[in-house]
Amino acid sequence: MHAPRNPPPIPFETLLLAYRSGIFPMADKREDSDIFWVEPRERAILPLDGLHLSKSLRKVIRADRFAVSVNQSFESVIRACAEPRADHPETWISERIVQSYLGLHRVGHAHSVECWLPGDDGSRRLVGGLYGVAFDRVFCGESMFSIADNASKVALAWLVAILRRAGYALLDCQFMTDHLRSMGAVEIPQREYQRLVKQARGQPIASLGTAWRSFMSAGMPDQRVAGSGAGEGLGAGEGLGAGEGLGAGDAGGAASPGKAIVQSLTQTS
Repeated sequence: MHAPRNPPPIPFETLLLAYRSGIFPMADKREDSDIFWVEPRERAILPLDGLHLSKSLRKVIRADRFAVSVNQSFESVIRACAEPRADHPETWISERIVQSYLGLHRVGHAHSVECWLPGDDGSRRLVGGLYGVAFDRVFCGESMFSIADNASKVALAWLVAILRRAGYALLDCQFMTDHLRSMGAVEIPQREYQRLVKQARGQPIASLGTAWRSFMSAGMPDQRVAGSGAGEGLGAGEGLGAGEGLGAGDAGGAASPGKAIVQSLTQTS
């Protein structure tokens, strides 16, 4: 019998079981309806206390050049990550992959960080971001994109600061790239990665949206976020309550979310 022409998305329970087991799905190309499961021999991780920030990147973050949000445009981010690039015309993010992770996002285990630039007409434009999968105190970064200088680097820096503030223990990058290595990523054996996953069991102390809001209000970088114990929702739209804006000027009178991010990241890195 032939496989279905349009197979259903991967059930979110299957995806979560796979990630907890150290494997993840990919497709050979955009039009492929089949997926295969990957278990790297060497795993790239970015230690949450080891992010490398260049002086130029610190300057960009402090200046709040980009407005940064969490989970506001997950589908736009994953589809942007799947777009062909000059140095990478094909993608492993097929439509079945997209639909599978949209389902995972709806149940609160897939998240995005977005970078926006304002337009001349008062609108805003999505110019960079990343998405990934969260379970226990682990965040598995899947892909990132950038159509403006430094946008993906800013998104990654915000992600690391948010994960630290929320009490996460492990940021998985899957495969090493020059870009990730330059920002502090290291490679470890798969067996060591699985050990770290087991050590990271349990609930984070805060949701990603709560941690994001604490930086948007430019709270004290050392302050841990409370009031979000186990069971707090992590679903779509989190961190963007009614009336919440995206720019530094909408941060409840805070001077600079970017300065809070840099201060948080440079205290121990």
